[in-house]
Amino acid sequence: MNNIKKIGLTALAGSLVAISAQAAEMSVNGATMLTYTSEDGSEVTGNPFGMKTNLAFTASGEVNGYNVSYYQASQDQFAGMSSARLSIDMGDMGTIAFDQGSGSGLATIDDKTPTAAEEIWDGLDAGAGGAQGLVGAAGSSGVFNYVKTFEGVKLNAAARKGSGTSNSDGSSSGAGQGAWDFALTTDGEMLGVDGLAIGAGYGEAENGSVGTGGDDAHASAFANYSVGPVTFGYQMSYIHNNITATDDQETAAWGLAFNVNENLSISYGERDVVFKGAIGGDVTEKGDGIAVAYTMGSMKIAGNMNDVSDNDGVTNSNDSMTEIAVSFAF
Repeated sequence: MNNIKKIGLTALAGSLVAISAQAAEMSVNGATMLTYTSEDGSEVTGNPFGMKTNLAFTASGEVNGYNVSYYQASQDQFAGMSSARLSIDMGDMGTIAFDQGSGSGLATIDDKTPTAAEEIWDGLDAGAGGAQGLVGAAGSSGVFNYVKTFEGVKLNAAARKGSGTSNSDGSSSGAGQGAWDFALTTDGEMLGVDGLAIGAGYGEAENGSVGTGGDDAHASAFANYSVGPVTFGYQMSYIHNNITATDDQETAAWGLAFNVNENLSISYGERDVVFKGAIGGDVTEKGDGIAVAYTMGSMKIAGNMNDVSDNDGVTNSNDSMTEIAVSFAF
């Protein structure tokens, strides 16, 4: 990481807040990843090589007695992905932020099963909503986020008004309904069990006039337990959709990761997503994945093989993906 210390900046720039200038600290870090990807036999791989560069800028300083920070990340210059976050640390009262994609609320625990590299659903074909079974009623874009720790339990709550779309200043998004959710997490220290990490969360999203009655509901709970170099994790999630002709989703996933030594780690996991309420009966999407990673200083070599059957709740819709990635952190 390269740190640019004590740069004479205004506190998060005069265009953000109309206050007197303050000294701020700014840091920059990032990573570049080169990948080789192989799709299944039903897809045309074409050029299998790709690259992405992630750059993250963080500026922070004291404003009227509070620590105010701004974070912006360019996650993939080719895909045009980016995220931003403006936070105010109020000390014992917690931290409040406006999030434009960095991660908030229930979405922060959408998949906590241990893995050596990517998640076991990464890179597989997905429906319009992305990977199925992943919770997050409010999402992580265009939301207000509140974070506070109470007696060892961390609350991460998110809420949005209208569509979960990133807006520029002076603009508003189109049609959409409000939503809220939260996640509670803690570790084994509070429970007196070394190596244990648990969490749970819930949220609701309004449907407006397209629903069959009531709001969508998202819920999830996980537990990870580490003994020496081994970590085992299990997670259950539920999405209740009150939208006409949309199935509910019940997800159960587990993962096992093993640190062979300080450089090498491997993992294996499985994931079932039951699409309930389909006209022809319930359909279960079954996925599994194996991953390996080797780290040498700031360089990392990782690979994963993911496979899924009855993808997106469609019978006989199968997919697989293999990826090898070399990354450099700076």
